[in-house]
Amino acid sequence: MDELLAGLLGLIAEVAFEAVFEVAVLELASLLLRAISKLFKSISHGNLVATTIALGMLGALAGFLSVAAYPHPLVHPSRFHGISVIASPLIAGIVMSQLGRVLRNHGRRVMPIESFGYGFAFAFAMALVRFLMLR
Repeated sequence: MDELLAGLLGLIAEVAFEAVFEVAVLELASLLLRAISKLFKSISHGNLVATTIALGMLGALAGFLSVAAYPHPLVHPSRFHGISVIASPLIAGIVMSQLGRVLRNHGRRVMPIESFGYGFAFAFAMALVRFLMLR
């Protein structure tokens, strides 16, 4: 019973830390995209496929740079190692969509990354690169 509880707590910790890390990087990416949006019109107001690919590539780059800066897992892998590749991008996408909603409600300009789909694409690429490089 204790082993099951420890495994469950490890799973929750892994997903939570990965999600918090990805949301922080997503926010940095959002700020960066705001600063250079005039240079990259395809990211700020382009078509769906080009924007998804561009943000996925930025997420993969962020994942690579995070592994280069800190080449260890954020938390000790749980028995369900790898679940955070799906769960944490889902959480990050939800957080980004809620952030976009709050910004829209306050009359501020919303970047594409501040939506569920694009936030998920960025976070998924980042999580996948981290997962593959830290095996």
